Amino acid sequence: MTLVWSIDPEKRLMTAEADGEVTRADMDGYLDAMAAGGAMAFRKLFDGSRGETAMTGEDMLALGVRIRGYQESQGEMGPLAIVLALDKMELVRRVVGMLAIADRPMKVFTSLSEARRWIDELKAPPPPRKKSARKPGRPPRKS
Repeated sequence: MTLVWSIDPEKRLMTAEADGEVTRADMDGYLDAMAAGGAMAFRKLFDGSRGETAMTGEDMLALGVRIRGYQESQGEMGPLAIVLALDKMELVRRVVGMLAIADRPMKVFTSLSEARRWIDELKAPPPPRKKSARKPGRPPRKS
């Protein structure tokens, strides 16, 4: 696979690195892992600086629509730092535009070290509140 990622629940950080050809299936796997790992609200660092893609404009648009759907259904989205080579900016412009709609900090970089510094400076989002084990509709017992 040319797209590898890791999820660190303690740091509330998801990192991904593309190296070589990235396919639509690779990106779908990444998004599946993000959703299954409960990492939507985590800070994200996506390094696509060494990635290539043969995805069509239709594939890119479908990914953007899928991500936008997460933004609408999952609520809070964590901060996002994207690293891209200058020659790839135009290719992913539409998807990046869709990502920018979310109410969250987001920046595009050409330097991994600058992106890492920026994402590390941002406070990790707090974990979600645990729901009470109490059954709904019953008042708490009085002592």
